[in-house]
Amino acid sequence: MKKEIPNIIIATIAILLLSIISSFSQKPAELRWAADLGPPFVFMDKDNPDRIIGFEMDIVTAIAREMGRTAVLVQNAWDGLIPGFNRNDYDIIVNGMEITNDRMKVVNFSDPYYITYEQVIVRKDQQGIEYFENLIGKKVGTLNNSYAEKIMNVKGGINVKSYESESNALEDLRLKRIDAVLIDAPVAIYYLKGDSSLKFSGGPIGQISYGIAIRKKDTLLLKEVNAALTRMSQRGDLKRILSSWGMWNDYMEKRYNVNKPSESVKDTHEISDNSRKTDSLTFQWYLKILPKFLEGAMITLGLSILSMILAIILGLIIALLRVYGGPFLSRIAIIYIEVIRGTPLLMQLFLIYYALPKVTGISIEPFLAAILGLGLNYAAYEAENYRAGLFSVPKGQMEAALSLGMRRRQALRYIIIPQAIRLVIPPMTNDFISLLKDSSLVSVITMVELTKIYNQVAATSFDYFGTGLIVAAIYLLLGLPFVRLSKYAEKKFSVEKKKFSI
Repeated sequence: MKKEIPNIIIATIAILLLSIISSFSQKPAELRWAADLGPPFVFMDKDNPDRIIGFEMDIVTAIAREMGRTAVLVQNAWDGLIPGFNRNDYDIIVNGMEITNDRMKVVNFSDPYYITYEQVIVRKDQQGIEYFENLIGKKVGTLNNSYAEKIMNVKGGINVKSYESESNALEDLRLKRIDAVLIDAPVAIYYLKGDSSLKFSGGPIGQISYGIAIRKKDTLLLKEVNAALTRMSQRGDLKRILSSWGMWNDYMEKRYNVNKPSESVKDTHEISDNSRKTDSLTFQWYLKILPKFLEGAMITLGLSILSMILAIILGLIIALLRVYGGPFLSRIAIIYIEVIRGTPLLMQLFLIYYALPKVTGISIEPFLAAILGLGLNYAAYEAENYRAGLFSVPKGQMEAALSLGMRRRQALRYIIIPQAIRLVIPPMTNDFISLLKDSSLVSVITMVELTKIYNQVAATSFDYFGTGLIVAAIYLLLGLPFVRLSKYAEKKFSVEKKKFSI
């Protein structure tokens, strides 16, 4: 009987372990895919801001299901999509990325999941731009690093204006800052639906194919994705998804040769009601979207506070090295300050987040990378503030402390540094307000903070003014306590006139 009990326990443990292993094995693997949110590809649902929709969202979800995986979206800025592969942040990129020879040198592409063309857009009352050749000598806007930008640069004679988003280019067209916009047809169709100020000019220009970008080394994944696309196209799933968004066209019909009588193909210039709502914005919409803004505000505030703490600590160390560290350490501190202040913060963020993993193999999480980028940048400015504070303390105080038997370290700790910090608190609070606003740059490294959420909401609702006022008010409210703190610090720590009154 005594021998049977251990056997029962061992069997029970074995059954539990097998059930745990089985549950893990049955859990679908993730298919991480990257995109920069923007309609009609991947964007925020106006009716439910917590839900992401778009025809590419539907396609990736279907592909992942075919592969027995779960699709997980990783948001990243357009310019950082391919560099993000170096960090292994995601497995594939699906974001209206045209298959070009330049891109094929660094990544592999799947079979096309969508084939379309470039479309010229002009103002409603504008004439004389009906062909691609008519763009010569004109100011033409387009998306940065797009196929449209490339063909215009190759053509020559066109004053190309690049934008971070198509909506900004179209707004400049409305304001008559540029003469035309050349963008991909799906984007043109989406943005011009219900817009009476702009129109299509001329017919299709060229032919472009959207493909799923995959790392060169992931050849097995490429085969799986292509196999899933093939099965979807043969069953008509791909046509059904694109038709539901009004995206099916003659190019796709010819490429996949799908002839299913049950499928109704909409006109190319139509768009599903799910993609854009043309009703006027209401107070209820602002109430609905406010939690998203508050969520972004908390991320921005937390990021700014942690970055400033790092900047204050590191800045003090750099200042002390520059003033009291001797020739060698002082020179290193000077080089750091000049290099950091002489290069853009945006470049520093790119180097920390994208270049560092490629060179050293060290991959840093986006939030930590943002803190490092902002903290290291502002540390250089804080170091100069501290240096000014250290030099403001009379030299005689250090000499007096040393003559009293104190060591230099003790004199710095108890006499010099407290007075220097007292003097630099006012400019330090001003720097924090600047850092709070500069935190909007971290969206380039997959951080979704307040400004990034504003861009996503505005692109969905077409309301840049109302939502912009809300975001501006939130930034003002975030910075207002520190403005008050700065004024209080200036009053509290300034030289007190009472001491010198007669």
